[in-house]
Amino acid sequence: MEKIIARGLNLEEWKVKNAISLLKENTIHFVARYRKDQTGGLNEITLREIEKKYKYLEKVEKLKKKILKTLEKERKLTTSLRKKIQNSYNLTELEDIYLPYKKRKKTKADIAIENGLLPLAEKACKNQKIDIKTHYTSLFNTKEKIIDGITDILAQKFAHNDIIRKKLELILLEHGHIKCQKKIKEKTKYDTYDKFERKIKHLKEHNILSINRGEKEGVLQVKLYINKKHQEYLYSLTKWEQNKIIRKGLEKGWKLLFPSIEKRVRNTLTKKAEDRAIKVFAENLKQLLLTKPLRNKRLIAIDPGNKTGCKIAILDEFGNLLDYAIIFPTSPHLDFENSEKKVLEFIEKYHLDLVVIGNGTASREVQKFIVSLIKKHKLDIKYTFSNEAGASVYSTSDIAIEEFPDLDPTIRSAVSIGRRIQDPMAELVKINPKSLGIGQYQHDVNQKKLDEELKNVVSDVVNLVGVDLNSASSKLLEYVSGITPSIAKKIIKYREKIGKFTERKQLLEIDGLGKKTYTQCAGFLRIKDGKNPLEATGIHPEHYNIAEEILKNQNIKEISEKYNIGNLTLDYILNELKNMGKDLRNSSHEAIFYDNIITFEMLKVGTILKGKVTNITDFGVFLDIGLKESGFIYKKLLNREMKINDIIKVEVIELDKELRHIKLKPV
Repeated sequence: MEKIIARGLNLEEWKVKNAISLLKENTIHFVARYRKDQTGGLNEITLREIEKKYKYLEKVEKLKKKILKTLEKERKLTTSLRKKIQNSYNLTELEDIYLPYKKRKKTKADIAIENGLLPLAEKACKNQKIDIKTHYTSLFNTKEKIIDGITDILAQKFAHNDIIRKKLELILLEHGHIKCQKKIKEKTKYDTYDKFERKIKHLKEHNILSINRGEKEGVLQVKLYINKKHQEYLYSLTKWEQNKIIRKGLEKGWKLLFPSIEKRVRNTLTKKAEDRAIKVFAENLKQLLLTKPLRNKRLIAIDPGNKTGCKIAILDEFGNLLDYAIIFPTSPHLDFENSEKKVLEFIEKYHLDLVVIGNGTASREVQKFIVSLIKKHKLDIKYTFSNEAGASVYSTSDIAIEEFPDLDPTIRSAVSIGRRIQDPMAELVKINPKSLGIGQYQHDVNQKKLDEELKNVVSDVVNLVGVDLNSASSKLLEYVSGITPSIAKKIIKYREKIGKFTERKQLLEIDGLGKKTYTQCAGFLRIKDGKNPLEATGIHPEHYNIAEEILKNQNIKEISEKYNIGNLTLDYILNELKNMGKDLRNSSHEAIFYDNIITFEMLKVGTILKGKVTNITDFGVFLDIGLKESGFIYKKLLNREMKINDIIKVEVIELDKELRHIKLKPV
């Protein structure tokens, strides 16, 4: 297996072999960071791919054994068939090889074979003379019925031929076309695909998912087709000499074969499109989680609203809730006097230095109110916006109830809006990534696969950045290498009992957290101002003695030989010593000043705006422009690569009032 995986991933076999062995006993993140020398420095993504391919090949081997055992029992296993099965490393290919022998509901061809028509079919294939009258049975008692039986057998032989099935699949993918037609007259977002025709290989992944959705919603009719010459080529592969009976059998077979392979190709295209959509979502999520925290900020977080008012939460620099209230500076109330009084009271009482405004409904009105307040009273305070996507989901979640059992969900939402500015990663891990407003066609992809990939991304980022053992929530701890949800809760309870951790090895005092778990998680947990400065770094406790010798200016070569440690591990330790616990998150928040447009209806073609990138897709980017509706820039109009949180100046180039779409271009 190692050889096949290594060849497929273009890796040296020894790296794959060691990786598989290590992953049987350790987490991916532990192996990637602390066993670099054994794997040649393979990262989390490659290790995960190795593990995935290894599990896939295990399934292949299991299916091989099952098929061989069944065929042997039924005395259908020939030497050539055994060899064909043993040389296959693909589940679909194996299923095609086994298809002619697979037990299934009795077909017309099976009934014809049971009635002794197989020899006639075989003669027909060789263009030999057929004596039909000698094969009459109670079921096949006329010439027409016998010919139907023969053609049914030929059709099944053609449709079940694994070589022909594979050839048709390849022809469709390389030379096939897709046709789409609208089934309804009303205007829809799928109008682009009415009378749409394109070569399958030229389809973009987002086209595939859009077409699939349009078909699912009953708007589009979708068909694949190939040129007649390719169909004739497949007929010729049978080596049957063409005559009327053969032709009829082949055409019957085509009706069985094509829908089956068409479905397979559609599934292949969908899987490819889903993989791309998941990758885009994962990249956006990674960028979002790596947003730099705004440290040491005492803030007032505002969740804007109209009728029910604006919910505000006061947070200290550690994200602890100090106070909360509801104010009404927006329509229909417009109670500026009392709202101003309450905000000023909080700013003075809690020495606040930042205002964070959620970017949802009424955010523009709240912005005007805050700007006016700052100017009027000449306050030394700044404001910024926070993407509130998912805040309401968090507010009613189990973790929110656990954190704030007596708090109204609307106030919990304001807390989340503020905290995601103070430490985006720590707060956003509490929310299902699918609620964060990023990605493309996220509801159209395999949800299990999406959940798994997004969980991997969160886990990768959390372990890359590291987690403060004295401030992390149980939800954040769950993503740390080796830590389960139950262990995470035990860590929190133990922390509450002792006040704070001063050493990583205190984790071993927690019931249920043994040496193995400690080994897997210790290096990813940080203790600031602990007994040992190394505990604020990503250096594993098993390497403390090496790090301490390096700090004493010992010869690196001597240390390597003394501890039998490779250059990759040494380089990692040296890099951690150089940075000494420095936060690697490097993107930053920027206050974005919107203009006076607060509703969609106020927009006009030519309006100049500022927007913050909130979502990146293969077909363009979505921007928060301070309205309920997002703005969109087509990819072809972008002149540079965009990242989540980028702020750009844009111009409105098209407005669709019916669908409330806002098309923009960079200025």
